[in-house]
Amino acid sequence: MADPTVPESAVDAASAGATTPESEAQVSDQARSEPASEPAPEGASEDPREEAERQRDEYLDALQRLQADFENYRKRVARVAEDAAARAAGELAAKLLPVLDALDLAEAHFASSTSDEAAALTQSRALLLDTLEKAGLERVDTTGVAFDPTVHDAVAHVPLEGAGEGDGTHEVTEVLRAGYRWHGAVLRPAMVQVRG
Repeated sequence: MADPTVPESAVDAASAGATTPESEAQVSDQARSEPASEPAPEGASEDPREEAERQRDEYLDALQRLQADFENYRKRVARVAEDAAARAAGELAAKLLPVLDALDLAEAHFASSTSDEAAALTQSRALLLDTLEKAGLERVDTTGVAFDPTVHDAVAHVPLEGAGEGDGTHEVTEVLRAGYRWHGAVLRPAMVQVRG
């Protein structure tokens, strides 16, 4: 096979055994103008098919990493959106607490009344409270339970009858203002009177 760096005329002259000054000059000019082929880097394959397979594998790996990154991004954005919606709903519930307090006071005021207005007020309060409870609001207004400082705010204290009685626990005897939790997190502690 002929060397691609040497012109055919020089090859013909060399194969004929004749060297002319022109052919020698052409060979030396050709050798100077064309760089010698560089050896292939280590680990590189001279086979174009293997090179294409290697590139394919690199592109596939990059694509898989990109897909995984995008999936993680999509999940993160969805989680942030859910957190923002839950936070906004919790803020709305917290803003409605004074309305619930007003309805509680109005119901207590009309407790002995049998008027249609009192019945409508009681139904409206129950409907609002039921709707909020379905969304995640929990009312804290139970008496007779042990005092829990995470959900109760003691504003009054009644001593035990008889000195030295009790085991050191405090009991909620009266709820002065209901407290609320939103999906387990305390929105507002219950204002209570304790004994103990």
